[in-house]
Amino acid sequence: MRALSIRQPYAELILRGIKRIEYRSRRTNIVGERFYIYAAGKKWAAGSGPRAVWSRDLAGAEPPPWIVELAQSMELLGPDVRLPSGVIVGSAIVDRVEHVDSGSLIVDGRRTLSPSTIHNPPSTFFRWHLRDVERIARPRKPERQPQPVWFRPF
Repeated sequence: MRALSIRQPYAELILRGIKRIEYRSRRTNIVGERFYIYAAGKKWAAGSGPRAVWSRDLAGAEPPPWIVELAQSMELLGPDVRLPSGVIVGSAIVDRVEHVDSGSLIVDGRRTLSPSTIHNPPSTFFRWHLRDVERIARPRKPERQPQPVWFRPF
């Protein structure tokens, strides 16, 4: 089974059912096949390069304060929570993939992703719709070297 690298806190938001769409700069053919969710050991940082892994619904170097406040108010994350990283944390299935032109990311006159805050944003995106997300009981370290997108962990 393959694994998909997703940086924290986005892997956790997927596991909790808050984030149901994974934005990527490339299409995938891994549709309808279960895959592991690998919580990458490195958090996303601004300026991490033009081919940075697109694993966020929102742009910015850190989660926006409102999303942290929302998660804490819903008691999803404690104030001092340390999310697991560098391990397999769950699994899911890509249900379908949609092509999205960056110009169509405007809702109510506002961009849902702000290219001004993303280093070299691609002109098109792909929405990977996730379903059947499951958390594993004990996070597991991959035996093989993790890769930026798909890799075989065992």
